[in-house]
Amino acid sequence: MNKFRKHHLRFNLQMQTMNRNPTLTDLCLTYVSQSLECFCAKRPDGSLCFREAVLFPQELADQLLAKMAAEGLLNDSTAGVFRNCEYLRLRRACIRTARISAEAFQKALCPHRLLELDAARVNADLTIPDILQGLATNKYCQESLQRLVLTGLTMSSLEEPIRYRFGSLQGLRSLSLANVDFYDSGLVDVCSLPRLESLDLSNTSVTNLSPLLGLKERLRSLTLHQLKRLEMSTAQLLGVIGQLDVLQHLDISDDKQFTSDVARQLLGQPEILPALVSLDVSGRKQVTDAAVKAFVEERPGMTFVGLLATDAGFSDFLSGEGNLKVTGEANETQICEALRRYSEREGFVREALFHLFSLTHVMEKPRPDILKLVVLGMKNHPATLNVQLAASACVFNLTKQDLAAGMPVRLLSTVTQLLLEAMRTFPNHQQVVSYLHSCPDRQVPLTSAKLVMQWLCNHEDQNMQRMAVAIISILAAKIFITCILSVCLCTLQQLLHIVRQKATQGVVDATLKFTLSALWNLTDESPTTCRRFIENQGLDLFIKVLESFPNESSIQQKVLGLLNNIAEVGELHGELMVQGFLDHISSLLHSPEVEVSYFAAGILAHLTSRGEEAWTLKPELRSSLLEQLHAVIMKWPPPECEMVAYRSFNPFFPLLECFHTPGVQLWAAWAMQHVCSKNAARYCSMLLEEGGLQQLEHVHTHPQTHRDVRLLAESILESLQRHRARTGQPAHSHTSRRPPPP
Repeated sequence: MNKFRKHHLRFNLQMQTMNRNPTLTDLCLTYVSQSLECFCAKRPDGSLCFREAVLFPQELADQLLAKMAAEGLLNDSTAGVFRNCEYLRLRRACIRTARISAEAFQKALCPHRLLELDAARVNADLTIPDILQGLATNKYCQESLQRLVLTGLTMSSLEEPIRYRFGSLQGLRSLSLANVDFYDSGLVDVCSLPRLESLDLSNTSVTNLSPLLGLKERLRSLTLHQLKRLEMSTAQLLGVIGQLDVLQHLDISDDKQFTSDVARQLLGQPEILPALVSLDVSGRKQVTDAAVKAFVEERPGMTFVGLLATDAGFSDFLSGEGNLKVTGEANETQICEALRRYSEREGFVREALFHLFSLTHVMEKPRPDILKLVVLGMKNHPATLNVQLAASACVFNLTKQDLAAGMPVRLLSTVTQLLLEAMRTFPNHQQVVSYLHSCPDRQVPLTSAKLVMQWLCNHEDQNMQRMAVAIISILAAKIFITCILSVCLCTLQQLLHIVRQKATQGVVDATLKFTLSALWNLTDESPTTCRRFIENQGLDLFIKVLESFPNESSIQQKVLGLLNNIAEVGELHGELMVQGFLDHISSLLHSPEVEVSYFAAGILAHLTSRGEEAWTLKPELRSSLLEQLHAVIMKWPPPECEMVAYRSFNPFFPLLECFHTPGVQLWAAWAMQHVCSKNAARYCSMLLEEGGLQQLEHVHTHPQTHRDVRLLAESILESLQRHRARTGQPAHSHTSRRPPPP
């Protein structure tokens, strides 16, 4: 609970949501915030109120409000639950980025005895005058409110009434007016506050800081980041700052890098600001390691120096590894500190990500801690192209190859959502999209898959199509396609259109390969998609592809992999029972490429597995195919690597029961033995869980089992026994086939 008493409430909340294991409190608050209407009734004005009296512990009321704001659920209607100050008592109210009107704010929040109010970047309908007017209606707030954050809000006027309302907050100790149109007249009023200790004037329109002298005996923290309209000379500015004797934290950084030697001159005054423990001069170019070191050594209690985008920070003394924290670009520690401290400063986030990219390029171990910091920057600057580009590049490096295996699933899911949002925001920028298709999220939300499919249908540009089909092929391989409620017809038709274009042009490129992989994945255990494939002349098209690229084994494998999916659907067998089609598949059965021959054999195994009564062509053709199937399989050498990945062995079990057709049994047994020998940890475990031990023992002991099939069954059983001896896994405790990556 104590983390809600800290000034970095928002940062803690955002980082908490990306943890591997959310707390029970967090899960409960998420459920309540997303299900408010289930517990509430509506007042005549449309606002919600709990049907029954619900007494929240005070800290949980604060957390519920912050959760609703962070997840975009706080609005005029839902804010109504906080009107009852007796049952939901707020003390530290965080409504950052919420969409709430002045009326709802005044009714829901202003009656509470608030200690803190963080209203950073709320919608434009709620202005600073609205907030001050609302707080002024509660006499308790005038004394109790200690911290007020108004970052990024609109201040329509700073005439006498507004100044009076600021001055009425007599208990205020911390005030943030960053990125507000705040002028000198307002500063005079603010500096009259009797208890003010911390002030943030970043990116305001203040021209003269002389009023700060009214706070010189109590001001402990002053943030002057990027004062764009300051009219004071360096000497005048330092003359004011130098009189703030109790100042402990000073930030004069500038991510726009305006020309000024204020940092250099400040560092050259050894006796200035003796109580200082934190100094930020990031973005000030005229800073050297020697000057910073001398300044720090004069103040042994210093704990932080900001040096990002300066000429300093490269000495061992300023490495940031010890008690003195440093933001900079010299090493990983400095860069991560910059991302942590500057998450809301667009220019510094971009700068830090740029330097981080170079480091992540050579990382060999999973770094979820760094990925969380990248995500934070992406969240805070969703509409800034340069930030999204740099962040996407870092994501690519941090999750490529096997690095993703060490990342929390929820974190990867968040990354995918942010990349998809960036793609939505910048649909014509290829680099953002290109990084998305490499994201290895193991639990990609279904909405993500649907979004990319819809996006494909709306873009004709070939480069964009290439990236879209790459994304779809990867997403479909990670999701049970039945969960997507079958592929939309538009997506299927667009994919087939791309294949048709490439076949007509005789072009084999990445787009064709990704498109074929996408179709292969999308038809996997999806009878509806398989049927639509046939209805849209997909079979004729794929035969054309096989004929157009007779020497491209990678193309043949993908085409035959999809046709295997079609062959698994019994009701579509009639579509494949065509002499010309079977002749073509039969010829590929004898391909010198084992992978091609394997998939061709799979198609024939499924088509010939049904009894003679279901065979619609000449019986002698079926007999010939079965003989060829058996003979070819016995000639296959063991492949060097896995040819195909499986979600389940369930499709093989019916084939193992075909004792009247040994060739069919042989193909199923060979396929199972192949993957179990290449990846025993995965596939032996899967086979045991699905009851495969009993299936194989039945085949092994059945009197009608062909000798060749019995030998393969025996080999698989030995693999299962070795696996059980190593792991202690029981004999039986829905997964589906998945093609290998393109």
